[in-house]
Amino acid sequence: MKCPYCSQIDNKVIDSRLSKDGRMIRRRRECIPCGRRFTTYEKLEEILPLVVKKDGRREPFSREKIIAGMKKACQKLPISITAIEEFVDSLELHFQESGHKEIECQEVGEKVISKLKEWDEVAYVRFASVYRQFKDINEFMAELEGMLRSRAESERSK
Repeated sequence: MKCPYCSQIDNKVIDSRLSKDGRMIRRRRECIPCGRRFTTYEKLEEILPLVVKKDGRREPFSREKIIAGMKKACQKLPISITAIEEFVDSLELHFQESGHKEIECQEVGEKVISKLKEWDEVAYVRFASVYRQFKDINEFMAELEGMLRSRAESERSK
């Protein structure tokens, strides 16, 4: 590691600590030639798959886009940003560990939709209305009727 003060690469690690989430290591280093200390952070290079959009375009997986969409769907509802970020962390980890170079945007969307449905029906409907691109009110009503039917079935089975 190059010293930020004298640009020499001869240094030693004085202290190493793992970050709270365990995904990064903080290292205190001392430059041998100039004696000054500096901090470096080491983190695993995350290799995320490309997302294949409906029109065939490919773009990098973007946790920021997913968080923004979920925040919009959960606006004014009792769902914390922490819960959203933790879900997106687990989603990101899932796709990293899958080993696939590409994933369909539908796979990402369906995972988000199922989590929102689990958390709150209003958030689910908000997200689904944008994600599923309903053509008219009839498609939207069909989605709501299906949701009401499944809710009634689950209440009957209790």
